[in-house]
Amino acid sequence: MYFDAKKTGAHCAPQRSLLHALGLTKEEMERPLVGIVSSYNEIVPGHMNIDKIVEAVKLGVAMAGGTPIVFPAIAVCDGIAMGHVGMKYSLVTRDLIADSTEAMALAHAFDALVMVPNCDKNVPGLLMAAARVNVPTIFVSGGPMLAGHVDGKRTSLSSMFEAVGSFKAGKMDQEKLDEFELNACPTCGSCSGMYTANSHNCLTEVLGMGLRGNGTIPAVYSRRIELAKHAGMQVMELYRQNIRPRDIMTAKAFENALTADMALGCSTNSMLHLPAIANECGVKINLDMANEISARTPNLCHLAPAGHTYMEQLDEAGGVYAVLNELVKKNLIHTDVMTVTGKTLGENLAGIVNRDTEVIRPIDNPFSQTGGIAVLRGNLAPDGCVVKRSAVAPEMLVHEGPAKVFDSEEETIAAIYGGKIQAGDVIVIRYEGPSGGPGMREMLSPTSAIAGMGLDKEVALITDGRFSGATRGASIGHVSPEAVRGGLIAYVQDGDLISINIPEYKIELKVSDEEIERRKATTEIKVKKDVTGYLKRYAKMVSSADKGAIINYID
Repeated sequence: MYFDAKKTGAHCAPQRSLLHALGLTKEEMERPLVGIVSSYNEIVPGHMNIDKIVEAVKLGVAMAGGTPIVFPAIAVCDGIAMGHVGMKYSLVTRDLIADSTEAMALAHAFDALVMVPNCDKNVPGLLMAAARVNVPTIFVSGGPMLAGHVDGKRTSLSSMFEAVGSFKAGKMDQEKLDEFELNACPTCGSCSGMYTANSHNCLTEVLGMGLRGNGTIPAVYSRRIELAKHAGMQVMELYRQNIRPRDIMTAKAFENALTADMALGCSTNSMLHLPAIANECGVKINLDMANEISARTPNLCHLAPAGHTYMEQLDEAGGVYAVLNELVKKNLIHTDVMTVTGKTLGENLAGIVNRDTEVIRPIDNPFSQTGGIAVLRGNLAPDGCVVKRSAVAPEMLVHEGPAKVFDSEEETIAAIYGGKIQAGDVIVIRYEGPSGGPGMREMLSPTSAIAGMGLDKEVALITDGRFSGATRGASIGHVSPEAVRGGLIAYVQDGDLISINIPEYKIELKVSDEEIERRKATTEIKVKKDVTGYLKRYAKMVSSADKGAIINYID
């Protein structure tokens, strides 16, 4: 790089003068400049504690001989954005975060980086940026929220959304709804189940970009501050050894991440974010890999919403490393990959034990012999669609029913609360894809309404949008091609039979080819005319969901 604070030449004097304007001393300039990307803000519960994490990272960097300098990254709270136009601005921030961090890091010629993310798009966005910038980098997240407690049982945000459905159905009174509201989210941190944020903080450990505990140590524990100090110290060791993100995030590392995803039962959003991160590393991930890996990977964890355990319990059981150690017993993990510890994953796993075989099932006694996510194909989704199989009731793994078709999430919610959905129905929500939405909104509100009304074991939902990691039930998203780009989902009509077979990875619209061609000739694709600003640009540039909804997709 042109600017190097260690140089004493006259050509760098202007840059040094500006660093003096920051109050930096000559001694500080002679040390490696470490950019700390802070996702702190006061609107996202998962980010309100990040200022404390950042201060701890700064101490660690300084103790190890670096000069820490903080700059910001944005973050959206998916829970607050849920169910209204705000959700259109969730997925799209992943690329804003990656782009702006790349710009800041390269414009200021940092020698190393510490990424401090926590929530849904923040983690993958910063992993994408880390790959692009490719200077020594380490991640330390803000940590998960502790579970709430209602009626003596642990609970979480997904329970809160489902409580609304129960209230609307007359199964819960206002007093109980208020109790959920006050107790579902009791601390700062990323929401307490294996939702998207926690999924990707855990997978950051698996990819080798975060220290042990990055995904599971609760936000309010002092161990989280200690972890941040160690991350600050360790980035200096990465700098000295010149270990960079693309040395760590290799094809083998991404295969490990997909394998751990299946064992942990992570969010379906992994099938958007892992391909996007891999794309920046020059590694290709396609949806077919998911089924191949799922077929050989047992599902070992049933964290909320799939079950009744939470992130704090996974941490107590040994965390992500304990899950990986179970997978190693059947040679399902590449242990020779490099990590931010400067050691291989295999070396990191030495001495790790599973402390709770109910939270992390042993490899020979899994919840299921196949992984937590499945990719389905058929005429309705020739390029694939995704379901969190581990969160589907057994009776809904195979289902056939009549379509109830809606052109937006809002129409769907109104129909659910209006009593227009019957047992056996297959709800179809279209024009919510990456381009058609635009922004590919999460559908936690309708899925939670269905669950809260007690229909999650009788009704399926299909969309070209996506689902929150907090969703459970036969909720099938990422239908590709999406409606606005001429996918068959655009031509489904009320009453059409749709067949779903998750064990066989199949999804079919049971309408003749002749009728489909007639509909294509007479049906107008609905392109939104009122899209402006960043969303307008995003809608034109974004790839389809099966390729990760990537802006800079490299074919």
